[in-house]
Amino acid sequence: MTTFSQLYARLRRKDWRQYALLAGCCFFSVLLLTAYVCMMRSPTILSVLPEGGDSRKQVMMIFALTVIGCGVFTLYASGLFFRQKSRQLGLFLALGATRRQVAGALTRELALLALVSCGAGALLGAPLAWGIWQVFRAAVVDTQEMALTFDSRAYLLALGFSLFVLGALLLLGRRSIRRTNIMDIVQESHQSEPIRRVPRWYGPVGILLLIAGGALGYGMPTFFIQVLRWYPPDGLGAVFYLPALAGLYMILLHTVVNGWRRKRNQYKNLIATSMMQFQGRQTVRNMLVMTVLVAGAYFASFYIPMLGAGAALGYETRPVDYAYHWRADQDLPQRQETEELAGAYGVTITRWVQTPAAVLGVDGIAHLETEGALGVTYTEEYRPLLTSAVFLSESAYNALTRQNLDLAPGTIAGIVDDDGSGNGMFGGEATRLTNMVTGQVLEVTPAEPLCYTMLFGRFVLDDGDYERITQGLTDRWRENQVFFNVADCDGSYEFAKALFHTIVARSGPEVEQFDAYDQVEEILACQAGEPYPYARENLASAGYEVIDYDQMDSSSFRLAWKYMPQFRVLDQTDFVKTMAVYLMLFVFIAIVCFAAVFVIAFTRCMTLAFTSAEVYENLRRLGASRAYLCQSVRGQVRRVFCTPALVGTSLIYAFYAMILYFNGDPAGITAGEGAGLAACLGVIAGVSLLLYGVYRLTLRKACQVTIDGA
Repeated sequence: MTTFSQLYARLRRKDWRQYALLAGCCFFSVLLLTAYVCMMRSPTILSVLPEGGDSRKQVMMIFALTVIGCGVFTLYASGLFFRQKSRQLGLFLALGATRRQVAGALTRELALLALVSCGAGALLGAPLAWGIWQVFRAAVVDTQEMALTFDSRAYLLALGFSLFVLGALLLLGRRSIRRTNIMDIVQESHQSEPIRRVPRWYGPVGILLLIAGGALGYGMPTFFIQVLRWYPPDGLGAVFYLPALAGLYMILLHTVVNGWRRKRNQYKNLIATSMMQFQGRQTVRNMLVMTVLVAGAYFASFYIPMLGAGAALGYETRPVDYAYHWRADQDLPQRQETEELAGAYGVTITRWVQTPAAVLGVDGIAHLETEGALGVTYTEEYRPLLTSAVFLSESAYNALTRQNLDLAPGTIAGIVDDDGSGNGMFGGEATRLTNMVTGQVLEVTPAEPLCYTMLFGRFVLDDGDYERITQGLTDRWRENQVFFNVADCDGSYEFAKALFHTIVARSGPEVEQFDAYDQVEEILACQAGEPYPYARENLASAGYEVIDYDQMDSSSFRLAWKYMPQFRVLDQTDFVKTMAVYLMLFVFIAIVCFAAVFVIAFTRCMTLAFTSAEVYENLRRLGASRAYLCQSVRGQVRRVFCTPALVGTSLIYAFYAMILYFNGDPAGITAGEGAGLAACLGVIAGVSLLLYGVYRLTLRKACQVTIDGA
């Protein structure tokens, strides 16, 4: 006698493909998320991503998109599984099995499936991340700080997502069995999910909502901070992107149901269009997830060409080969010693300029923050002494830059970059200067800013004013600035490295400081009895990497040491090494997101193929040729692949360009940013070719299932 358990097991073996599809989707989702979170929470990564920095925010944003995408993908796979499973469950109930009996068997197999698939994905996530990282190290760059370590707490997020998958499976299974009408359960697998009639205005209105949502989401945080003087809670800005998400959904609905061609060729793809509509809801949901993941993947992959192209152009256009500065109380190499070192490496110095500089206190507007029930607000208060800045005399500036600046007495000029931008960090304005040794004060009037990137953030004074205000300064408050060129810059790498190591070795512990360290701010903090976050002893507790001379070749040191030299050949040659952790992280993120897109697209297309197999068999019997059937299948597969790719790519590229345009001061896209955007087009071309390859593979498999297998 055949028992219920034996019969249930036999049917399970017969429908192994449905179980394999569900298990594969759960496994893949947990695998990707575990690999991502292991990388994101790795001490190797966190050591170079400052707390609250833009890079860490980008990583978290893309991680949120990946979680949403994998979550929706898993729910879709679960829903598809229960639609196919519903007939078996209904038949068992119709034959007299109790709901409790069926629910027990289903719960046990779902729990086992979730445990095995999610467990395997979680266990293999860290090895996957480690393997990809090692490939990068072998193929691109391998430095000491590239040694990847993991934090075991990262598995808590993987565990949380696995519990979500298990809960979703059990909840959907319970919901499927609790239905009162057995015939509804039996017939569920044959029911389609058509989309109701979609008006044609969905397309243009969706585009308007997409644009409006993007503008609101980008602009509202700035409005809150600059107009309302309120720092909104993290995540609030994402709410204003919701109209963009609604608009994106409307665009996809319009594309699936109506298309963008009105009456032209309206019968050419009639069967493919109709079948897409009858699978509409799930198709549009998957296309929405794919679009979001494509946008996130490109957002991560654009980091590399933008950074690389901008840096390469910046290095190439530098007017000086070698530049460095140091505090006057440090014993660093000067002209004779530097020329001797250059001679030892066969390098000829062709131009040497060394000028004095001074560190003075300056006034400014302080932001006084207040913690409230709705978050942090701030008020502005003028402070006659707020921070410090480095000052050059106009004659020193002219000697360094070969310009002919003539400032009027009592005026001051700030130095911004070559494009006239302060990059949101430097306004170039000061009206009150303070000698921190003698207490002497000089009132000045800001003049038109000067443009010279290699002296960014400094100020220039009239020679007479400079001489008066710097009287009595000790060496702690004085600096030396050196510019020099060499005969063959490209061939001077070994000299540049030796000079850099000499500078670091001869620098004392008092200048072993983070780039944001400011002597005046530290003095004011001590007077107020408050800890200064940028003091070396407080960097770790404040979430910053501690500057250490023993790590002079690390990314954190070269990017954040206050007195880091600017050597063209050293910066060019070691760029990949210096930025290795950043580059590899964002490449990894892009790989994870694109892999999710490819798997979701392939799975959805194969699902459409299996669902449509019977329809294509009927068409074949009615005389449809194989070429016609292939064309119909191509119409479905092309929409699943092309629409999310086209919308996601164009959306993120336009959004990226908008960010670059409005981030400038004044607004506009600089030459370096333009070069980066051009390089991003190359990335799009490469990924599009890969996507086309996956599309061709999927199309061939779908044709085999729907036509050759019919």
